[in-house]
Amino acid sequence: MRTLVVYESLWGNTEKVARAIADGLRESGTVDVVDSDAAPDGISGYDLLVVGGPTHAFSMTRGATRDEAVTARHAPHRVERGLREWIAQLERPASAVPAVAFDTRVDQPRLPGSAAKAARHELRSLGFDTSVTPRTFRVHGYEGPLIDGELDRARSWAGEILRGLTVGEPRHEAG
Repeated sequence: MRTLVVYESLWGNTEKVARAIADGLRESGTVDVVDSDAAPDGISGYDLLVVGGPTHAFSMTRGATRDEAVTARHAPHRVERGLREWIAQLERPASAVPAVAFDTRVDQPRLPGSAAKAARHELRSLGFDTSVTPRTFRVHGYEGPLIDGELDRARSWAGEILRGLTVGEPRHEAG
């Protein structure tokens, strides 16, 4: 199995989670991990897509929320093409490739919105198989760091992703 993990990260927390998930997925085959700015324009040749980004303003980031993170909060990474824009440019896959979403967000109870749920919705509308439930990983404050144990949870979740897939079975045609 060949997996593509695409992440967007301004402070490095989401990147760490993406890499931990990739580590857990490597038992099933080859895993390519790239940020959304460098991600390929398509997913041809991949059997699984995993996407993740921070939750900003209750959803995936936008140019304005990324700019604010860099200018007002001094995020160390400037992201030009966020996850939202990367997904928007994807073509409908020829078959229902499995796609799984995750996000990072501030550790506050009942905080509404989720970048992972928004990404899942967009991927489903393109014809991806989004049957695996998204996962949220928590950070201390806006900038992080990650809550203790979150990277272990990410590696463990990779196993849950693999168990949730019916790898090797024929996929139905999308759309």
